[in-house]
Amino acid sequence: MDTSPTTEIIGILGGMGPAATADFYAKLVSMTPGSSDQDHLRTVIWSDPTIPDRTEALLGDGPDPTPWLLDGSRVLREAGATLIAIPCNTAHAFVPRIADHVGLPIVHMIGEVARHLTTLSPRIHTAGLLATTGTVRVGLYQEWLDRFGIGLVLPDAASQDHEVMTAIRAVKAGARDVTVTEPLARAARRLTAQGAQVIIAGCTEIPLGLCAEAVDVPLVDPALVLAQALVRRAGTKPAQ
Repeated sequence: MDTSPTTEIIGILGGMGPAATADFYAKLVSMTPGSSDQDHLRTVIWSDPTIPDRTEALLGDGPDPTPWLLDGSRVLREAGATLIAIPCNTAHAFVPRIADHVGLPIVHMIGEVARHLTTLSPRIHTAGLLATTGTVRVGLYQEWLDRFGIGLVLPDAASQDHEVMTAIRAVKAGARDVTVTEPLARAARRLTAQGAQVIIAGCTEIPLGLCAEAVDVPLVDPALVLAQALVRRAGTKPAQ
């Protein structure tokens, strides 16, 4: 298969959760410049909501999702995908387990966010992270931001459990109202009080419940950053 930039076929490994996958595809479409259907990227979406909970697996409370991620990657490859995007932050903890077996490049969302932060002005020295407990515990963002000399501030245990995780679960259950926005905004304000110059919405459910206007510093959406990276990989400048 010709895999030159103009013939890239984006494989989206989704279902974690379904609403976040749909939101990510909408962002990919919005970031693709074009005036007709034919200007957009060919995309294959595998949305498998049966993939076990990633945070539970990382905390030792549930099954390892690696076999499901591998199976989904194979589905995408067999459907013609030339690269894979995973619009789930916590799932990136399992990327090292699947990367050598997929047979396709995986565009690493968290790595793309780290690089994106280095392009912002004024220079980012400290970022705040709202994410699942699994993402926080395994240090996914800490590892990448350290490479670029960016510090990270995190919610305390009470805020992580009662504001961030409660809101993420509520979004997965369909909530989009103040019962989600207010706790996330409170958690974000605590991080800015600790010096965060930006807030990373480090779970793909968070942008569904927290708008940029509710945060007093820039809100970085990893799904949007990933969509922009995919458009660039396809040889096109992302839409503004």
